[in-house]
Amino acid sequence: MDSNTQTLDTPSRSRRGLLLAAGASPAAVGSVLPLAAAFPASAAPAPAPPAGAEATAGPVSPEEALRRLTAGNRRWRTYAQEHPHESAFLRLRLTRTQQPFAVVLGCVDSRVPPELVFDQGLGDLLTVRSAGEVLDEAVLGSVAFGVLELEVPLVLVLGHQSCRAVGAAVHADETGEPLPAHIRCLADRIRPSIDHTRQGEARIDATVDAHARRTRDLLAAEPDFARRISDGRLAVVAARYGLRDQRVRTLA
Repeated sequence: MDSNTQTLDTPSRSRRGLLLAAGASPAAVGSVLPLAAAFPASAAPAPAPPAGAEATAGPVSPEEALRRLTAGNRRWRTYAQEHPHESAFLRLRLTRTQQPFAVVLGCVDSRVPPELVFDQGLGDLLTVRSAGEVLDEAVLGSVAFGVLELEVPLVLVLGHQSCRAVGAAVHADETGEPLPAHIRCLADRIRPSIDHTRQGEARIDATVDAHARRTRDLLAAEPDFARRISDGRLAVVAARYGLRDQRVRTLA
């Protein structure tokens, strides 16, 4: 791990970055059925809320959102998971509204599911996943939906150790071997982050971090996001997940 890597305990905001080539229009919020329509009178009565059921309700600051992720990852890597927010009461409440406290933009890798890595439950995270956490219009629009429509205060870009999408991009760059068309699209978006000062596995490892940072910077430079960052309503953070130790560390 390089010297610019730190544990998730410290928030890392970025106001740097390059504009993404195309902007995104946030998705429209759909209509929600009245609760009576979704649960007719003949249905079983709603369960009573368990003690502490409302503890996570309400908006939080970017710093508090990052603390929640930190605590959840600590539980995960020490095998002390709580599997929170799965009760019948919460499931019923979530038919009416949602208020996730973080957007996690991560890779599609089956070993890095954000809800498990951060020990979170229903309604806690808005997760957006693409191979190598690559940005395109749909991914950017999905992140924007969380930030602009749901008022989520934290976006975490989560790269990970041994990312095969990054490895494919590095291999294609080194050898010139063609990739399948759709995978080539991913590699083309990762290529600007390739660290040519390293060799072998060290190059892939460094590129994982560099790509997470670049993705963070592209997001932070989006005008709608930048305004929220400047007034303290939003933080955009890059991080890395270690497959061996299961720890998430922020990247400066």
